[in-house]
Amino acid sequence: MGNSSSMLTQYDIEEVQEHCSNTFSQQEIVSLYQRFCQLDRNGCGFISAEEFMTVPEFAVNPLSQRLFRMVDGLNFKEFVLFLSAFSSRASLQQKVEFIFKVYDSDGNGKVTFNEMLDILRDLTGQFISEQQREKVLTQVLEEAGYTKDSLLVQADFMKILGNSGLKMEVEVPVD
Repeated sequence: MGNSSSMLTQYDIEEVQEHCSNTFSQQEIVSLYQRFCQLDRNGCGFISAEEFMTVPEFAVNPLSQRLFRMVDGLNFKEFVLFLSAFSSRASLQQKVEFIFKVYDSDGNGKVTFNEMLDILRDLTGQFISEQQREKVLTQVLEEAGYTKDSLLVQADFMKILGNSGLKMEVEVPVD
């Protein structure tokens, strides 16, 4: 599985479906496999960050540099798991876990004010000043009951985003 010259078996499809908590149908997994094989240009069964950057929607994303560390070297099962956070069938918990990983740039399980500020900087670019970014972020944290010195863990993200009506969905075209 993962080599573009091989085909998915029913067992492979069911295994991937289970691995991603059934966020994709079997037909969607087959479509994702075809896309994976297109991206895996050298046929080694893994997608590099450079190969992933050939997806236009990913390349223009202001967080694409942050997502690099999450996608570099993914095999097919990991690729589907990565994309599962964007499925309409993904739970809020799965979506929050994904967002937390994006914010937790050093992977230590805690998000600092500076990590959140870095994300805000990536998202806003030159449109607002550093002082405005810090003010907005401080205000958001305080409204949620945190301070600039708080180290947020995934449960904190769940608390903050849990009632937000979070939407992160993409449609997988099925042939």
